[in-house]
Amino acid sequence: MTHRTRIKFCGLTREQDVALACVLGVDAVGFVCHPGSPRYVDPARLADLARAVAPFVTPVLLFVDAAETSIRQALDRVPGALLQFHGHEDETFCRRFARPYLRAVSMIQDGVLLHSEAVFHSAAGLLADAAAPGSGGVGETFDWRRVPPPAQRALPLILAGGLDAENVADAIRAVRPYAVDVSSGIEESRGIKSAGRMRSFVAAVRAADARIEHS
Repeated sequence: MTHRTRIKFCGLTREQDVALACVLGVDAVGFVCHPGSPRYVDPARLADLARAVAPFVTPVLLFVDAAETSIRQALDRVPGALLQFHGHEDETFCRRFARPYLRAVSMIQDGVLLHSEAVFHSAAGLLADAAAPGSGGVGETFDWRRVPPPAQRALPLILAGGLDAENVADAIRAVRPYAVDVSSGIEESRGIKSAGRMRSFVAAVRAADARIEHS
């Protein structure tokens, strides 16, 4: 079986960045719906950006302790979206919207990922990040040794936190995630993606997969 790490580009704010991400073959594009983020996309812009998403690419809406009404408003504009929760939301709240969701996990200590799998058993996957609950990500790596090996994991794992074209191959080799998630690592400034860095990141992931396939 061919080894393929899925790719999510997050924090997109421009149609041209969404379009290029789709051309490059990413699996998901993320839009930050948290007003406290410099990459925030307001509800009026969501529908415009969603129209730039190509078929078979999944839009993802990121929330941090948002009100239920705000989440439903965003889903009205992007009804096929996957949800991603980065705050203090509990499992009951996360599954309230009858949509697949990702739950962010702050990898501050050993054992937290498997504990989160038990608590958020209804999640489509867990997103391992360095950020503390209540933030949408800080663009920093964490100790990848805190991630248990694939045989011990029950849910798909999305690896985030400080990834870029230079370190993503090492991350894939160390963690063997289902997917990798990048935002600041493909930017020229906050919310503005670099076409060159986007291309380099995808190329690095594909090269890492090829090495695993032939190892």
